[in-house]
Amino acid sequence: MTALFALATSLLWGLADFGGGLLTRRTPALTVVVVSQTIAVPLLGAIVVATGGWSEAGPRLWFACAAGLVGPVAVLSFYKALALGPMGVVSPLATLSVAVPVGVGLFLGERPGLVQVAGIAVSVTGVVLAGGPHLRRAPVQRRTILLTLVAALGFGTVFALITEASTTVPGLFLSLFVQRVTSAVTGGTALLVAVRRGAPALPQGGLAPSSLPALAFVGLADVAANGTYAIAAQHGPVTVAAVLASLYPVVTALAARGILRERLQRVQAAGAGLALVGTLLLAAA
Repeated sequence: MTALFALATSLLWGLADFGGGLLTRRTPALTVVVVSQTIAVPLLGAIVVATGGWSEAGPRLWFACAAGLVGPVAVLSFYKALALGPMGVVSPLATLSVAVPVGVGLFLGERPGLVQVAGIAVSVTGVVLAGGPHLRRAPVQRRTILLTLVAALGFGTVFALITEASTTVPGLFLSLFVQRVTSAVTGGTALLVAVRRGAPALPQGGLAPSSLPALAFVGLADVAANGTYAIAAQHGPVTVAAVLASLYPVVTALAARGILRERLQRVQAAGAGLALVGTLLLAAA
């Protein structure tokens, strides 16, 4: 069950990342985040009512609220990074989010083993190589790398929080509902402030008809991925779930290569690959 749900997480996150990255290239990133995050709210609310999830309400929901506050920042940073840089670099770098549980463990007194130290070293090297080449063609902008690292930190925090927010399946639906409501309110407030300051909420000419189903897919796939990851982590070793779930950049990169025909410099591809290998080492340690 752990492997099945974790691999489903990779597929869902990979496709959601690809769709979100495409949408932000023609629609303001904050609008994409708010709309996609809000779309899942009514469906999750109906599931909570149908499963009796309200009975699971308790202090753990504060973890879900915190995840709802951090989530929009992480997703917004990630979508902006995807809009600015190659998906084949941005998506693997975002898997550094797995380092967050390692950092929490260190804070609580754990000491890294040789595999974890190797994972950290390989990951840092990957970040430098993926963002460093400025000699030929268009480099990956430093802003893109910074946004991706912010997104990775946010994603790692959300994963840790949403896992702590529930211990049962009905409780998981309730925590996801609370997380999405908090995200919708937080993102909606930020969008309102941005519009009042003169930022456009919609692209010129308005949303294309094809954008609405794409936004719905991104929002539903993202919330489903959070759910499948939590189930995978609750029903088996977290390390196994994390390793398998962290394969989602492969899905994004394959989609970008197959649909967008992205081509990377060799050093960039090597850096992205090293970042992914380092992430797997951190998760497997």
